[in-house]
Amino acid sequence: PDKISRNNHPFSPHCISDSLMDHGLHSAACESTVQIHVLDDRMDEFMCCAAAAIARTLPLYHSKSKSTMKEESENEQNTATTTTASSGVNVSFYNDKGEAIANDSLWKTSRAVAEGVRLSARLGDMPPAELNPDTYARECKAVAEALVSNNGANVTFREIVGEELKDGGYGGIYGVGMAAQCPPRMVVMTYTPEEDGGECCAVEHVVLCGKGVIYDTGGLGLKPKDGMCGMKHDMGGSAGVLGGFQAAVQLKLPRKITLILAIVENAIGPNAFRHDDILTMKSGKTVEINNTDAEGRLVLADCVSHASNCLGGVDVILDMATLTGAVSITTGKKHAGVLAKTRVMEERIFKAGMKTGDLVYPML
Repeated sequence: PDKISRNNHPFSPHCISDSLMDHGLHSAACESTVQIHVLDDRMDEFMCCAAAAIARTLPLYHSKSKSTMKEESENEQNTATTTTASSGVNVSFYNDKGEAIANDSLWKTSRAVAEGVRLSARLGDMPPAELNPDTYARECKAVAEALVSNNGANVTFREIVGEELKDGGYGGIYGVGMAAQCPPRMVVMTYTPEEDGGECCAVEHVVLCGKGVIYDTGGLGLKPKDGMCGMKHDMGGSAGVLGGFQAAVQLKLPRKITLILAIVENAIGPNAFRHDDILTMKSGKTVEINNTDAEGRLVLADCVSHASNCLGGVDVILDMATLTGAVSITTGKKHAGVLAKTRVMEERIFKAGMKTGDLVYPML
């Protein structure tokens, strides 16, 4: 577009995603090799958000029935002469002169962001029968181990589980998740950038906190049946910061990054926390419960308190969460709502979103 409002994106990356999904990119990529060419006069500026927009249309998770997969396999065999030997998507980026973008740093950044997007999407697409607090923690550990083995990164992994949460004073996370079959936990992963001599070279310490409610029934404040569908996505904030953490480490950013995820299931059972209960949070503050379906702020409060009081030298604390459906009414479906303590931080988040195509809108 020639003119846009200040909170929209000049490249309109959502249009790329919508167009590719409308034309069945994912199905086509499963059957043959698809070549995508992206051309723009500002491609050096927008390549990263274009890569992320394409990545959003290529989900990694599927759970098709065996009969369906068998039929597809038979169809592939019957049409072997008309399909290519390999399948997938190849993407090329060009400037307005038709010259391919050859900036190695830009390619690495775009690839890392795209891989982070697809990791987040895969976790968000998994049903709660497959992604429970136990398996989610194992996914996080696998990410940490891969970053160490493949990138040589200094990444540590720790999880605080079940009764250890209670004993440690994490009353919000423990209270919300104590009724579930799998115990609640807090996962902490830390990346420390190092120079050749092994000295830390971080310019700041950033903490990413994520709400990881793998399924939200609403607890004893039970959601209606129509309101419960899709609640597997209530861990989307944690998946988003996990994907961001992976990308940042792959790119070896000169920042110490700590990832804190509250991984719980807000279930119903004899041990479920109740309306009128009073929980003691990690901060020492007490919280009276009047809605068990407002659990996100409880688990995030413990994450933020851990970041503020248990870690040293923290410069930035950022939390991401599917906190309330009301935000879609406030900012729409293409903008995340942002609440920042300072105008400088608000502007920093806004500019980061413009680089990746993740649009945000200030709430205050």
